[in-house]
Amino acid sequence: MTVGKPNVLIIVADDLGFTDLGSFGAEIQTPNLDQLAESGLKFTSFHTASACSPTRSMLLSGTDNHLAGLGQMAEYARNFPEKFQGKPGYEGYLNYKVAALPEILSPEYYTLISGKWHLGLHEPYWPDKRGFEQSFTLLPGAGNHYKFDTSEKEFMPYLYQENGRRLDPEKELPDDFYSSSYFTDKFLSFLEDEQKRKGRPFFGLLTYTAPHWPLQAPEETIKKYKGVYDSGPLALRKQRLEKAADLGIITADTIPHLVETKDEKVWDELSAEEKTYSARKMETYAAMVDELDKNVGRVIEILKAKGELENTVIMFMSDNGAEGMLLEALPFGGTSFADKIGDKYNNELDNIGKGDSFVYYGDLWAQAATAPRHMYKMWATEGGINCPLIFHYPKLTREWAGGDTIEAFTTVMDILPTVLDITGVPHPGKYFKGREVYGVRGTSWSPFLQRRSKTIHDDNTVTGWELFGQRAIRKGFYKALYVPPPLGTGEWELYDLAQDLGETKNLSDVLPEVLKDLINHWSIYSAETGLIEVNEYPKGTKYHPQIIEDKH
Repeated sequence: MTVGKPNVLIIVADDLGFTDLGSFGAEIQTPNLDQLAESGLKFTSFHTASACSPTRSMLLSGTDNHLAGLGQMAEYARNFPEKFQGKPGYEGYLNYKVAALPEILSPEYYTLISGKWHLGLHEPYWPDKRGFEQSFTLLPGAGNHYKFDTSEKEFMPYLYQENGRRLDPEKELPDDFYSSSYFTDKFLSFLEDEQKRKGRPFFGLLTYTAPHWPLQAPEETIKKYKGVYDSGPLALRKQRLEKAADLGIITADTIPHLVETKDEKVWDELSAEEKTYSARKMETYAAMVDELDKNVGRVIEILKAKGELENTVIMFMSDNGAEGMLLEALPFGGTSFADKIGDKYNNELDNIGKGDSFVYYGDLWAQAATAPRHMYKMWATEGGINCPLIFHYPKLTREWAGGDTIEAFTTVMDILPTVLDITGVPHPGKYFKGREVYGVRGTSWSPFLQRRSKTIHDDNTVTGWELFGQRAIRKGFYKALYVPPPLGTGEWELYDLAQDLGETKNLSDVLPEVLKDLINHWSIYSAETGLIEVNEYPKGTKYHPQIIEDKH
């Protein structure tokens, strides 16, 4: 048993929707995470970037993604080399202008990571070069969850490294490989390596690729959800909203944004066979979340057995909103995505969920998970950037009741200063290991959690977002939003998130001075971060949504 400074464990789910956990409104069985939430705190206004690698850069640097090297997802930036190539902040990996959290904590802390990396494909940027003493990671942004077609280099590459060595997946991944289980196996093997740990507290990052597509899960777990989704995504959305309100995750009078879909058909227009097929995809998605929770439970049990649970700060988060499959196919061929799936995978109904299947669940199911917020991953609307977070460390939160809901605005950039505050390890400041680094833009939660402060970010705090041409700037509860066509109007809009979480009422004409002030702040944020504004999407992007009146 390690005593003294606390351990830190950050668990990241990939594309998990806001209400995908039981404690946040789901019907999915997540007892281990629910127990963490009920004995810890549930953050309901936690904000990330709208996509995975930018969020991860902010998590490990405590600063804006445009400074940390992921000003755009590398996969997107390749579409516009004339705009981004060679530009600072757009390196496509966690750059060396920031001090990464494991670098700061090492060697006082034993640092380990298992799971998705997505912060640099090439060896100089792997996790062992950024302060992790033990690492097993999938390098790109997605991969099969089972061992399948490991020779594929272009469409779904198997790029794994362990402690700085590229693996041969065909020879070195076990035949029964399943991502959530194997990432957990590796994490626990690192955790229990006492020779390398040497009695030190640990900093661990456990970064699952679930429930990111392709939707794949053990058949016995999929069967648990047979029939659960037979009423369709709008019925699920209504059910989730009601349960979230009962749990205090949202207020009962919250007006949800209307559903939008790019699909040609909605649920009531589908044939019986099409409904069964769609429901099977959602059953598989639920099984992936279920499996993730089981594996989190394994980690908790080990910490209990080692007598370390109460001395471990645990944070569980999603890296962005639920995934609606709009621009996400870019890394794998964009418009030819469906053709490549058809060539390589068997997506017959009875095969969905297996290692040689490849499905995603679409925008209607995604909006069931992000409601009442607007849209999902890749959007600067709240559905893309407002994510669930569980914080569990009773030693720090004695002034709170277990299961309390924290409605204060927070961001993923706050995690680094919070961890440093709790561990008593200082940020190096302007210089680190002989190089100049950016300071921290986030704020520690510790004073608030100890009731020494009434706020985390005050009403004058300004926070900005920008990815894929979409922009947002927030001050207090007011948020200005810009979405270029064809996905948006190409005009700045204004929302009061204190009254309108669903972003349903554009106040730009009602409060022009508020909007003007926020646009001025946008100019400052843009200059401070050096971000490059774009007003276009990759060639072929189309979006002519149907607006669906929810009759459920």
